[in-house]
Amino acid sequence: MKKIKNFDELNAAIAKCSKCMDAKFTGSDGKRHIVLCGGTGCLSSHSAEIKAEFEKIISEKNLGDKVTVNQVGCFGFCSQGPFVKIYPEDTLYRMVKLEDVADIVEHDIEKGEIVDRLLYVDPSTEAKITKQDEITFYKKQVRIALHGCGSINPENIDEALGAGAFKGLENALKMDRADVIKNILDSGLRGRGGGGFPTGRKWQFAYAQPDGEKYVVCNGDEGDPGAFMDRSILEGNPLAVIEGMMIAGYAIGAQNGYFYVRAEYPIAVNRLKIAIKQAESLGLIGDNILGTGFSFRVHIRLGAGAFVCGEETALLNSIEGQRGMPRPRPPFPAVKGLWQCPTIVNNVETLACVPYIMREGVAAFAKHGTEKSKGTKVFALGGKINNVGLVEVPMGTTLRELIYDIGGGIPHGKKFKAIQTGGPSGGCLTEADLDAEIDFDNLVAKGSMMGSGGAIVMDEDNCMVDVAKFYMEFIYDESCGKCSPCRIGTKRMLELLNKIVNGKATMEDLDALEKLAANVRSNSLCALGQTAPNPILSTLAHFRDEYVAHIVDKRCPAHVCKNLMVYSIDPEKCRKCSLCSKKCPVDAIHGVVGKEPYVIDTKKCIKCGMCMASCKFGAVEKK
Repeated sequence: MKKIKNFDELNAAIAKCSKCMDAKFTGSDGKRHIVLCGGTGCLSSHSAEIKAEFEKIISEKNLGDKVTVNQVGCFGFCSQGPFVKIYPEDTLYRMVKLEDVADIVEHDIEKGEIVDRLLYVDPSTEAKITKQDEITFYKKQVRIALHGCGSINPENIDEALGAGAFKGLENALKMDRADVIKNILDSGLRGRGGGGFPTGRKWQFAYAQPDGEKYVVCNGDEGDPGAFMDRSILEGNPLAVIEGMMIAGYAIGAQNGYFYVRAEYPIAVNRLKIAIKQAESLGLIGDNILGTGFSFRVHIRLGAGAFVCGEETALLNSIEGQRGMPRPRPPFPAVKGLWQCPTIVNNVETLACVPYIMREGVAAFAKHGTEKSKGTKVFALGGKINNVGLVEVPMGTTLRELIYDIGGGIPHGKKFKAIQTGGPSGGCLTEADLDAEIDFDNLVAKGSMMGSGGAIVMDEDNCMVDVAKFYMEFIYDESCGKCSPCRIGTKRMLELLNKIVNGKATMEDLDALEKLAANVRSNSLCALGQTAPNPILSTLAHFRDEYVAHIVDKRCPAHVCKNLMVYSIDPEKCRKCSLCSKKCPVDAIHGVVGKEPYVIDTKKCIKCGMCMASCKFGAVEKK
């Protein structure tokens, strides 16, 4: 495609590419189209090899003029991948393996027969479902930030144009800069990186600074355990985020944008590079874009994986080549940011929403959500949940809908215990909160936070003291050490938690932990330290009895904390088979085969659990 020099040429390109995409979806081109999930999760399950096998078999059968094979972004339903979808029928196959490719080609492509065994089976009705939109996991989702993910090839700008790429930028470039900002303000878009600050207001601050060098920075340093929202957006539709960055640049008067993405996201980084190069080749990034006089260039900087660099001022230091440590605020980045110039920092999901607002209109975005939290939110739903994956739901969706309707509930009939939202910076919500609406202010009021969108579900087998310790270990490791409350406070909180799970703490230690948590929250320099105590404070608020059991009774109610566990063998259930004794690595189990029940020597037992795992009769108990 030749360079696009003005709005007319852009609209002509969009119309041409849209026609091609419509032909793919409707079959008007007379071809069958096979698409495979190209997200990190499915690629790790051999999606690339499956794609190559499709191409090989189709070539061998001389079907190349009738069938295409393509990769797209994340389908979202990660626990059911790898996915293969066939257009125009829209048939979805899940958990596809290399050996399934020949069957799909022979039966579906050549004979028009659906391969039943690869269809999704609804767990409640046991019905086999052929189409993605009919699966319960997808029914309550609305894709705005995830627009194009799972339907376009992220490495093909023509498909992005066919999905409406750069139409939002065109509309923005036809408006005054202040009016663009007003649109973002009126939409109610708030920062999806965790803080929930109104995006338009942040842009206003930078816009109000004197003309000169300004910057837009995209925060792609997604460090929360279990979070993969930003990665999936960058992998699935990088041009949407680039377009959002360019709209922000036009609005505040910036000519340069920086993506800060952690180096652990090689697929996302590679697709960003491809998208930038393709947009530059079409003249959609560079000088005098679409003949408007607006110039903008996009750069990429890789992060080394420091969690603190998710904090915007630490991130700016890292881009500048300095150590990733937060700066005191004020001044805020919108006044003095990158190289002391006015800078707005938005995360990936926030910028991905911007083109939708400018393309579809303020009302289309604002019709979703609650009064104070408009639009949708992407969550990485994981932990003890049947349907692990990436979901985008309207603000105001309840936790019950997220966990049970979309997430499919808790595996193995276990009881729901808590959900940790906001990652290490968030807190846990319990069964009493299941009907709470998800929005920024509501979650904070209940002692948690939206965060960037991690949502880890826990069941009755989770020890909440151990959960708090897990997050504190992470936070302690990731503290940059610049301020004493965080550097010393996280270490001391971790020490106290270790005393508790090892059965060596007193109630005075619990009081000290609670006071220390409050002090760290009040006195730390940046959000990492200020939110570091949240997992402790929220678990104490909801599960204080578990802390007391560890301290007073020297017992872990969930049987998780190793030093508080005792393994024993029920003599009535013991079959005297000696299998547990043979598996014990420290010779702590003794008995007589066929004659005497086996007994565990608790002084020698290292609590590895091999005896319980090997016993076929349920005789080994854990208390």
